Amino acid sequence: MPLVRVVGPSMVPTLRTGDLVIVSYRGNPAPGDVVLVRWAARPGQLSVKRVVRAEPGGWHVEGDNPFGSTDSRTLGAAEVVGVARFRLWPRPRRL
Repeated sequence: MPLVRVVGPSMVPTLRTGDLVIVSYRGNPAPGDVVLVRWAARPGQLSVKRVVRAEPGGWHVEGDNPFGSTDSRTLGAAEVVGVARFRLWPRPRRL
């Protein structure tokens, strides 16, 4: 399973800049899961967000920090690339 380094404040307090998460590319996301997503409006960008609900054309996802997150409220539905299963560093735990 690949490692992804978190950058930015959108998932504070759950995840912070520099945290490493393990992402699984298998399985289906469910509401409440932390996921790695891609945006049609920003095809070169991957983001870590939380699944809120399924929508036509993808998933509605939001950051845990509403004051520091650009997410489905601005960019519309996202394509889920993988589900973050664990934070590996700095404080290992299941997400």
